[in-house]
Amino acid sequence: MSAHRSWFARALVACAILAAVTALLGWYLYRQSGRTPGELLDYADRRIDGHPVVETLAAPVMHLLRATFGAPSVADRARMGFVIPPPPPRRGASEIAPPERIPPRARVWRVSPDGPIRRIGEVARLARDGDVVEIEAGDYHQDVAVWEQARLTIRGVGGAARLLAGGRNAEGKAIWVIRNGDFDVANIDFIGARASDMNGAGIRFEGGRLRLRRCLFWNNQMGLVSSNDNPAPRSELIVEDSEFAYSYVDGQHWGHNLYVGSMRALTVTGSYFHHVGIGHLIKSRATINDIRYNRLTDEVGGRASYELEFPNGGVAQVIGNIIQQQIGTENSALVSFGAEGYKWPVNTLYIASNTLVNDHPHGGTFLRVAHGSGGVVSANNLLVGPGGYQVADRLTVVNDVRADWEDLRMPARQDYRLATTTARTAYQPLSDEFQGARLTPDAQYVHRHTTRRLTSAPAFVGALQDQPP
Repeated sequence: MSAHRSWFARALVACAILAAVTALLGWYLYRQSGRTPGELLDYADRRIDGHPVVETLAAPVMHLLRATFGAPSVADRARMGFVIPPPPPRRGASEIAPPERIPPRARVWRVSPDGPIRRIGEVARLARDGDVVEIEAGDYHQDVAVWEQARLTIRGVGGAARLLAGGRNAEGKAIWVIRNGDFDVANIDFIGARASDMNGAGIRFEGGRLRLRRCLFWNNQMGLVSSNDNPAPRSELIVEDSEFAYSYVDGQHWGHNLYVGSMRALTVTGSYFHHVGIGHLIKSRATINDIRYNRLTDEVGGRASYELEFPNGGVAQVIGNIIQQQIGTENSALVSFGAEGYKWPVNTLYIASNTLVNDHPHGGTFLRVAHGSGGVVSANNLLVGPGGYQVADRLTVVNDVRADWEDLRMPARQDYRLATTTARTAYQPLSDEFQGARLTPDAQYVHRHTTRRLTSAPAFVGALQDQPP
């Protein structure tokens, strides 16, 4: 009997040691994975789905783990809904982009709520190549349009022109469809786009060149969507001083603030992307991407997946941005590169002078790069919160600095300036063409959606040079 008890005691000790080793190994692998507990639990749910006995046995453990880590299931997240506030007040004359010079011999069309031409859709049919369309400040309800001119300037005057979809769309796609021309659009608000295919957008951009200035995209299924260039990328999208927010599709569909298909180039400057339901703040398949001096912050109530994704690689320069992931994220990585396979001849990521903030307390990854890239250069970034880099190929790091929330002024209110500065947070100068790209910032983001030129060389790591003395 004594021998039996001794064997049983040894077995219990062995089991306890095995359990402890397994727990420690699991904890180590979890920390190394860069994934959040919610992601790992979602993966486990998918693996045991369809196995009733395993599901029954695992259910109490899964419930306990989700409660412990504050990680609701996919079904629970779908029931949460997504709170969308009213859009900000319509901007007045002092808050819009200044008018640019009207080209010689251009015809000017004027749309106004009480003028001879009251419908934007009518002007879209009348305007000819090279004309200028001016839309007086005001609200325009269910006024959708398709623009197919070779060259056109469209701008709100006297304040922003606000387009409220109200259940209507052009071609089943968007409030505006812009196709195969050279367009300059300024001071227009796109609100409430819906479509039966769940891709209702403020603008559907279908080839050509489009420049946006001081525009607002709010509460659309998709903010702006571009089609793919086939067979060769030729189109270009330029976004300046604009705001994209609260893109959402009911249920579990993706609602991106900005979705860019295969095209030649994307440039985004001085813009504010925030609060998206399940989708990304920016997702771009362009071959050349220049993302500078923006604020990409999902903030409280947001449910973004990636804040910034380049699923097919390309050349991406991410310079001087504030990028923040909050606790309700649907994905653990702030920036992702090459997750769906590389398709361009050159696939290189340059990420410099950004402030990267991960508010998730239980894990995350600042940067995730799939195998097969041409390399990653990371310099003078400020990293706040848990996480690291997951880069499968060559990674060059210069003076990236880690910080905690108490090192910042008021991170709970998205004030990510350094509370104090030391030699540790000093900027390290780079050569003009460091590793093949110009990585030294010459401006910084200023809220709400604009930029300010720097009057001297950068002094600190991160996106914000306005620091305490």
